[in-house]
Amino acid sequence: MGNSLMSYLNSRLQEEKSFQKGHVGAAGPVITISREVGCNGLKLANLLALELNKQRMLADWKVLSKEIFYQSARELNLAPEKVLKALNKEDSYTFEQILTAFGEKHYKSEAKIANTVKEVVRSLAINGFNIIVGRAGHIIAADIKNALHIRLEAPFEYRLKNIMCNNNLSRAEASAFIERVEKERVTFRKAIRAEQSHEVHFDLMINRASFSDRQVVELILFAIDKKQILADYKQKIDFF
Repeated sequence: MGNSLMSYLNSRLQEEKSFQKGHVGAAGPVITISREVGCNGLKLANLLALELNKQRMLADWKVLSKEIFYQSARELNLAPEKVLKALNKEDSYTFEQILTAFGEKHYKSEAKIANTVKEVVRSLAINGFNIIVGRAGHIIAADIKNALHIRLEAPFEYRLKNIMCNNNLSRAEASAFIERVEKERVTFRKAIRAEQSHEVHFDLMINRASFSDRQVVELILFAIDKKQILADYKQKIDFF
């Protein structure tokens, strides 16, 4: 991850903002995108950010996904892959297994790792102008008023073809990839204690097989406008 992005994350997370309980309406704006494997969520998030940044906003929109693990690892003084390993492992670590994997000097409990990731996601959601892809963002930021929570789904065959094309995999390899990643995502949600039914948190659910990339972005922009999550954040233009 580039130094500029890391600096951005650090500055956002270090900003002192006073958000009292019950006043989360002042947080955001934030967009979360949950997706089934093979729905090209990151690609769509980047296209959406490009469109949003054409508008006169108070800040530029950023797309964040894996960067959340990098920042969490920095907070924990761990390698990012160790954070991922701890949260994606189906069976809970025993104390001895964690010590072996991380080394006693850098030992962090699963609870500590999970809470740090949640805090990073929550801080980014509160500070606003972020499109959070995955990472249970729709659950962690569910109470934020100025938010739009999107779910991307598609038939298995559509997703399978995308994975085969994007990763140059055979049909069998792509199918195994989808199964593995979906299991990891379920495990991640359990690790951060976000096991609630996710459907209730979404403002908009889109079948990726029914719309082009451009059409999906237009649907999201339409929903942003109708929900008015950006009403208070556009720059005012002074006329002389």
